Amino acid sequence: MSDRLSVLKTYKLYVGGKFPRSESGRVYEVQDGKGNWLANAPQSSRKDGRDAVVAARKAFGGWSGATAYNRGQVLYRVAEMLEGRREQFAREVAEAEGLSKSKAAAVVDAAIDRWVWYAGWTDKVGQVVGGANPVAGPYLNLSTPEPTGVVTVVAPQESSFLGLVSVIAPVIATGNTVVVIASEKSPLPALSLGEVLATSDVPGGVVNILSGRASEIAPALAAHQDVNGIDLTGADTALAKELEIAAADNLKRVRRPQPVEDFTADPGTGRLTTFLETKTVWHPTGSLGASGSSY
Repeated sequence: MSDRLSVLKTYKLYVGGKFPRSESGRVYEVQDGKGNWLANAPQSSRKDGRDAVVAARKAFGGWSGATAYNRGQVLYRVAEMLEGRREQFAREVAEAEGLSKSKAAAVVDAAIDRWVWYAGWTDKVGQVVGGANPVAGPYLNLSTPEPTGVVTVVAPQESSFLGLVSVIAPVIATGNTVVVIASEKSPLPALSLGEVLATSDVPGGVVNILSGRASEIAPALAAHQDVNGIDLTGADTALAKELEIAAADNLKRVRRPQPVEDFTADPGTGRLTTFLETKTVWHPTGSLGASGSSY
């Protein structure tokens, strides 16, 4: 018999590349599918949300200014780190979602593959949604996608890991920074993901992860004047309506919750393009008129 005491894990928020406790000092109990205690998770406050927005805005310039190829390398590094901690995440997903070990492992594998998939899109999405546009005159215009800015994401409530990855990865792949409100019922995989991000090449502040009650944190973020977009995937109908009204104040881009979200399906490019803006630059071609002369 071992007389060694167990070292219980302390879960913390992930904000600005660091691991603070909630400024309110509050925690709440997280239970598995059978009602057994798993851990105490930080219960974020509106102040934590504002701190996360500040961190995300500070990181936006460097992240959006990095080359698309570099962002792809960073996302791929996250997948590498997740692969090394595959067993830990499989255990946490099994406990969070009440899955068998084999099904939880399959969910984690799919989440890792999703990171790799989005890593491959970083330097290709511009070719799909941008391009040179012919116009009727001695000029052309070039359309290029640019990131919207700071995006708040209400993560899926039931798919605590694959769904989480599916809403975070496309936002940061296109150069945005993100403030994520994790699943209230099952936040532990999301908080552990913060540890992976901190030990990969993702700059601090690019991803910020909060746990707690979305109904408390999200309204302040939806009304925040320095948040440029909001993804309502994990919000219920009443909360989604409230957040959409608040988001209209500074014309945030809003992704409404869908009736059915199948995160195991091919994600397509919809989430990649939701939080992109199109910049169009006009340029003369050199032609001086119908005569065809040029200079």
